[in-house]
Amino acid sequence: MNAPETLPRSRRGERIAMLAILAAILLLFAFFWRDILLPLLRLQLRHDLSGAQRLLREKGLQGAVSVVLVEALQMVVVFIPAEFIQISSGLSYPLYAAVPLCDLGVCLGASAIFALVRFLRFSSFAYEKRRGRIERLSAGLHDRSTILLMYLLFLMPIVPFGAICYYGSSTKLPYPKYILTVAVGVLPSILVSNLMGAAGSAFLLRGLPLWQLILVILALAAVLFALILLFIRHVFFREAAGTPDSLMYAFIFFLVRLWLGKRQRVEIEDAALRELDAPYILLSNHESFEDFYYLSQLAHPRNPSYLVNEYYCTRPLLKPMAKKGGILSKKLFTRDMSTGVGILRMVRRGYPIVIFPEGRLSPDGRSNPIVESGAALYRRLRTALVLVRIDGAYFAHPKWRKRTYRSTIRVSVRRVLRPEELAELTEAELDELIRAELYNDASAGGQTVWPQKDKAVGLDTLLYRCADCGALYRTLGVGSELRCLCCGRVHRLDERYRFTDAPYTIPGWYDAIRRMEAEELDALSLRAAVKTKIFGADGGPVRWETGECSLDTEAFRYVSETHSFEIPAEKLPALAFSCGEEFELYHENELHYFYPLEEPKQVARWALAVDLLAERRRNGTNGKGEPTDEKG
Repeated sequence: MNAPETLPRSRRGERIAMLAILAAILLLFAFFWRDILLPLLRLQLRHDLSGAQRLLREKGLQGAVSVVLVEALQMVVVFIPAEFIQISSGLSYPLYAAVPLCDLGVCLGASAIFALVRFLRFSSFAYEKRRGRIERLSAGLHDRSTILLMYLLFLMPIVPFGAICYYGSSTKLPYPKYILTVAVGVLPSILVSNLMGAAGSAFLLRGLPLWQLILVILALAAVLFALILLFIRHVFFREAAGTPDSLMYAFIFFLVRLWLGKRQRVEIEDAALRELDAPYILLSNHESFEDFYYLSQLAHPRNPSYLVNEYYCTRPLLKPMAKKGGILSKKLFTRDMSTGVGILRMVRRGYPIVIFPEGRLSPDGRSNPIVESGAALYRRLRTALVLVRIDGAYFAHPKWRKRTYRSTIRVSVRRVLRPEELAELTEAELDELIRAELYNDASAGGQTVWPQKDKAVGLDTLLYRCADCGALYRTLGVGSELRCLCCGRVHRLDERYRFTDAPYTIPGWYDAIRRMEAEELDALSLRAAVKTKIFGADGGPVRWETGECSLDTEAFRYVSETHSFEIPAEKLPALAFSCGEEFELYHENELHYFYPLEEPKQVARWALAVDLLAERRRNGTNGKGEPTDEKG
C-alpha cells in the first residue's frame, strides 16, 4: 500500500499561516460586527455618507479598524462596492491616515481571498459571473504579464477589486508578488476616492463652493485617466507587441466583447477546427461589420490575425493599436505586395490568418463574387485552408441599416483543406470550391423570426429603384414597408424578412434593379458633383475638396480644382460604398471617399454599375445572364 501523500514542510507552513490569518479575520469581524460593522453596512445601503462619517468619528480607534474590516469584507464578497467606505474614510480622517487604512483593508481582504482560493478551493459566485471577462484577457499569460494585467484592471473601473484578487489567487502567482501587486495596484483608485471624500468634507464643513467641488472631482478623474493611459502605453502593451499574442490584441478584443458580447447569440460548429494546429488560413463570407467578432468565438489554437481594410490600420489611434495588436491591412481592390508579405510573415510565426475574400459587405444578403483570386497564395503558403460560413448576421445588421437587431448567429466550419489536398487542386478548382463553400443567401433560410416594426427603414438606400415602375430614387422605407412615391406601390416585409408579394425577397428586388441597369449598361453615363475626403497615403493627413465624378463603360474619372485622374474600367473590379452616404476607392495609395452633393442614394447605383461591368468582363455576358461577343 502506498504511503499517504504529505505536503512539503514549506507548503504546510504556508497553509497554516494563511489559515491563521483567515481565523484572525473572522474573530475581528465577530468582535466588531454588532456595534460598528452592521450599522456601517446599513448606512451604506442608504448611501448615508454623513451618517458613516459621524459613526467612524465617534468610535475613534475602533472606527479606524472598522474601515479596514469593511474594506476587507467588500473584497471577499465582491459585490459590495468599495467606494462608499473609501469616501467615508476620506470624510472622517486626514488623507495620510485614510489611504493606509483603506489599503490595509484591501490587503487583508486579498489575503483572505488567497487563503480561500489557494488552500480551501473556495469560489465566489459574484466572481464566477465575471470570470469570463478576465479569462479572455489572461489566456496564456506568464507571471509578469499576470501582474501587469492585474495592475491594469485595478486602474480601470471594469471589474471589482475582489474579483481581480480571486483571479490572481487562481493563478500560480506566489503570495509575495500577489500581495505586493494588490497593495500597489489599488492605491490610485483609493487615493482618488479618499480625495473625493476630503473634498466632500470641505464642501460640507468648510463651505467649499459647489463649482470648486465639481472641479476637484473632474480633476481627480482626469488624473486617474491619465495614469491609465500612461500605464497602457508605456508598460502594459510592450510584451509580444506586433502579434496576436500581445496584450494590445487582448485589450482590443476585451473592448469588443464589452461592446458586442451580449448583443447576439453565437452558435458555433467548429469540430473540424479543434483537430487543427496553427498556422492556417481561414476564409469566411462577409455579412456584417461584426463578422470578425463572431469568428473570434471559434476554437482557434492560437489567436488569429485579421486582414482588414487599410483604413482601419492607418488612422490616428487605430494605427498604433493595429500595429501592436498584429492586425494585417489591405487596400481594397488594389494590388498590394505588402499584404502578401505580411501574411507570409505572420504564418511563419505560427499564427492563423482570417480573411474575408469578398473584400466588402454583402449588399443584399447574398455573398459577393470573389474578384481577387487568392488560390495561388493559399497553395504557396503550404498551410491548411479553413472555409467558414456565417449565417444570420446579415439581417441582424445589414449595411443599409444603422440599427442592430438581436439574433442568433451561426458560424460553421464547412471544410478544412490540408496542404496535400490543396496541392491536388488547380487554382480554378480551388477558387470554385471556396466560392461554393462560402456562398450564403440570407433570404433562403427563413428560420429566424424578426418581430421589429422598422425593418424597411434605410432599405431604400440599397433598393434605390422601384421594382414595378423602375423610377429612380423614389423608393422610401417606412416602418416595415418599402413604398414607391412614383407609382404608389407598397411592399411589406413580414416577420421572416420576405415581401408579402413579388419580388418576395430583397435579393429578388435587387435582381430586378440589376436587370434594369443591365439593359442600359451600354449607354452608361453617371455623373455626380461630390465632396471628397482624401486620406493621405500610409496614414497621411486628411484633406477635403469638391469635385466631380463620372463613370461610363470605359473608365471612372474624377476632376477637382487641385487634381484629376482616370481609372480604366478593367482596373476597377468593384466599388466599396456605404448606403446613402459615399463610395470609395484608392488612387496612388490615397483613399478617396466621394460624398454626392445631390441624391446620396445614387452611391448604390454606382457600385452596381461597376459590378455589372466586372461581370461582363469575367463571364462574357451583358449583366442579364445573356452571352455577348465580348470576352473578358
